[in-house]
Amino acid sequence: MRGIGSLWTGKARLAACLFGLWLVMGAAAAQAEEMVVSGAASLTNAFGELKALYEKKHPGLTVHTNYAASNPLLKQMQEGAPVDVFASADQETMDKAEKTGLIDPATRRDFVCNELVLIVPKGSRKPAGMSELSGCGRIAVGNPDSVPAGRYARESLTQAGLWEALAPRLIMGNSVRQVLDYVARGEVDAGFVYATDARQMAGKVDVAFVAKGHKPVLYPVAVATTGKNAAQGKAFVDFLLSSEGGEVLARYGFSRP
Repeated sequence: MRGIGSLWTGKARLAACLFGLWLVMGAAAAQAEEMVVSGAASLTNAFGELKALYEKKHPGLTVHTNYAASNPLLKQMQEGAPVDVFASADQETMDKAEKTGLIDPATRRDFVCNELVLIVPKGSRKPAGMSELSGCGRIAVGNPDSVPAGRYARESLTQAGLWEALAPRLIMGNSVRQVLDYVARGEVDAGFVYATDARQMAGKVDVAFVAKGHKPVLYPVAVATTGKNAAQGKAFVDFLLSSEGGEVLARYGFSRP
């Protein structure tokens, strides 16, 4: 009988251990959180560091990041993609998101500025201004229909009276980072990108000049309504606006409005 009792005692202990493990696993699952941040392609490097810092401040939270041109990101949300924070490289795209109810307008903030620049492959001849672009062969720009940097470039070239004249030479990119890659690989003679992008490839491209004649490059951010973690979304936006967030963004060349 003592052997049977010992057997049952062992089973009870095992059951207790398994129950305790189940409780621990359940608690861990309950503590685990996720959120999704969709950001303009030019924010890739800065947001990579900000994501790591934010996760460190919030143990158990996983921040999923998604980068592309602003318009494709908007389309993803329109099609139901779960997004908690949306950061665009232009006001126009964020305006569309607000009008269609894809963001909480009360959380919308302008958080950084940038500059549009013309870059050339490292060591290449640098045009001194728009008037010298006629001496360039192929010029890469973001597709104005979907890429904010492309719209800024079109405004600038139109203001200079060059958009139509240069149209046959323009190579359209799907994002500002694709334009950067075209120039860095020497596949085109020049390209319009953000100053922050040029900074990331300083060893492969040179900045020729800062483009003028376009709207200010002002980035808005907001909590999206298609996600499942609006509370963390709001906290992440606050983090971007904090002094710590600003220091990170400044290291990548962004400035405050």
